[in-house]
Amino acid sequence: MYKFTAAHRTLPFETMVRVTNLSNGKSTVVRITDRGPFVENRIIDLSLAAAREIESVGPGVVPVRVEVLGNVDLTAGFFTIQVGAFKDRGNAERLRDRLNVGYSPIFIQLYDSPDGLLYRVRVGKISGEDAARTFSDQLRDREGFTPFVTRLDEGMPAGGNR
Repeated sequence: MYKFTAAHRTLPFETMVRVTNLSNGKSTVVRITDRGPFVENRIIDLSLAAAREIESVGPGVVPVRVEVLGNVDLTAGFFTIQVGAFKDRGNAERLRDRLNVGYSPIFIQLYDSPDGLLYRVRVGKISGEDAARTFSDQLRDREGFTPFVTRLDEGMPAGGNR
């Protein structure tokens, strides 16, 4: 919270980015250390220290530009599609079981949110962000989800069901 860090859905961990508040031109440099934001139409969550630096604490949400610093291959790695997040494990398991018929792998990832445990249902282990976005669009069209793409980090389940 007091370090210059941020959460981003798809940028690799440890990537350094410059975030500029487009309302006032102030910018800061942060390291990607977490996944998120898990709210549609938001691209990055800043730590309190970084948000203060660009004067976005009061408004909470501001238009920003995100620039990747350094030589980072943004296309390398695996991605997955989040199709739901539930407080009730049974709801997550029912969705996983329904999707098991046509998709693989499907897994449930636990997330200890400030509001309590969430069970995130994720589909696929897809090489490349463009392919993941195409698959996300297919899930939206076929299943009626409001899915989003997130990077599948090492150490996270890549398959099987929990």
